[in-house]
Amino acid sequence: MSVCTCSFHLPERIPPLTAPVSEPGTAVQEKRGASFHQELLKALPDLRGFARFLTRDAVTADDLVQDTVVRALAAQTQFQPGTTLKAWLFTIQRNAFYEQRRRSSREQEIMQDVEMDMPLSTETPSMQSARDAVTDLGELIWRLPDLLREAIILVGAQELSYDEAACICNVPPGTMKARVSRARSQLSILADGQTPQEAPH
Repeated sequence: MSVCTCSFHLPERIPPLTAPVSEPGTAVQEKRGASFHQELLKALPDLRGFARFLTRDAVTADDLVQDTVVRALAAQTQFQPGTTLKAWLFTIQRNAFYEQRRRSSREQEIMQDVEMDMPLSTETPSMQSARDAVTDLGELIWRLPDLLREAIILVGAQELSYDEAACICNVPPGTMKARVSRARSQLSILADGQTPQEAPH
C-alpha cells in the first residue's frame, strides 16, 4: 500500500487577512476566489468540531480554527478545484495542531495526564438524558490515544471516506481502516467500564 501524496506546502510567511488572497486577473479567478471563501465559511462548524476534539479546550480550539483559516487563505492557490475542501482544511488544521503541540509539549502532556485520570460516569445509559449520553461519549473519545481519536472523529463524526481521512493523516487507507476499527473496539471496552488492556485478545 502506498501513502497518499495529496499533501501541500505552506508558504514560509503568512500574509495578514487584509492582504489579497489571489492575484488580480480574470473574472474566472475572481469567481473562484469568491466560491472558495463561501465554502470556507460553510466549513467553519466542522473545523470547530474537529479542533475541539484535537485540543480538548474551547479557547485553544478557537485559536486553532483561526490559525487554520489564516493558513488556508494564504495557501488558497494550492487548493485543487474539484477536490474536497473540507479534507484539505482538516489537513491544514491537523498540521497546525501538531506544530502548536510541539511548541508547548510540556503543558500538553500535563493536560493529557489530567484528562486520563478523570473518572468515567457510573450512571447507566438508560438513566441518562440524550445530552448526558453525548457528553459521556465525548469523554470516552478523549480517552482514546491521539491517532485513534482523530481517526474516529474524521470517519465517524465528520463522515469523511477512509481515503480522505488517510490523506489527511498521511497514511495508507488500510492503516486508517485499522485505526477506526481499533478505536471502535476500545470505545466499546471503555463503555463497559474496562480499559483496553483488560479486554481479552
